[in-house]
Amino acid sequence: MSPPRTDHDARRHDVSEAVWRVLAEHGFAGLTLRAVAAAMGASTGLVTHYFAGKHELIAHALDILEARTQQRPRLKAPAIGLPTLRAHMLDILPLTSEGVAMNRIWVGSWDVALSDPALFAAQATRYERIRAGLCTAIEDAQRLGELPTLADAQRLAATALSFTHGLVVQALFAPERFPAEHQIELVDDFLATLTAERDRGWPTDPSGWSHKQESPGQMH
Repeated sequence: MSPPRTDHDARRHDVSEAVWRVLAEHGFAGLTLRAVAAAMGASTGLVTHYFAGKHELIAHALDILEARTQQRPRLKAPAIGLPTLRAHMLDILPLTSEGVAMNRIWVGSWDVALSDPALFAAQATRYERIRAGLCTAIEDAQRLGELPTLADAQRLAATALSFTHGLVVQALFAPERFPAEHQIELVDDFLATLTAERDRGWPTDPSGWSHKQESPGQMH
């Protein structure tokens, strides 16, 4: 049996909800002890009872963001391999209003994490975990013959994550050009290039590609 919920637990939950509301409305730039207190209709002193300063507040905010990201509904892939890789990639994108809000907060967290060693390490670990999930799906797809078997799965995972994050940024800054259906089309186009490479049998080692020196006027 779980322990009874105490007033302290309830208050901490209220604080966490206030932190999330401030994040959703103002991002990390607007996340302050005073803003959280205002969102709660409480005094700043009450908030400092839970956080000694802004660093602890930001760390807690990132924990909340990670938890909500993990708890949100996920696409259910119909099979392992390429369908699972596709589902993982689509789960990252801002395809819904909730996805837009979540991604706006994540992108806003990058600047904070880059300037703090502990937060930097936590974010780096998170991206390692995402790449590992993509890599597993890619390895399954390779075993099933859906993707080139000679390609490095970890490099493909890094490429897939780089593609999706680039698409996230474009969709956030130009939502009218990158609506949900277009984002999905682009992911499918990306995956199609990987399967096309399998069918063509292109070398996966760049040293195996032929390079021709072109003048600036010939480049396209």
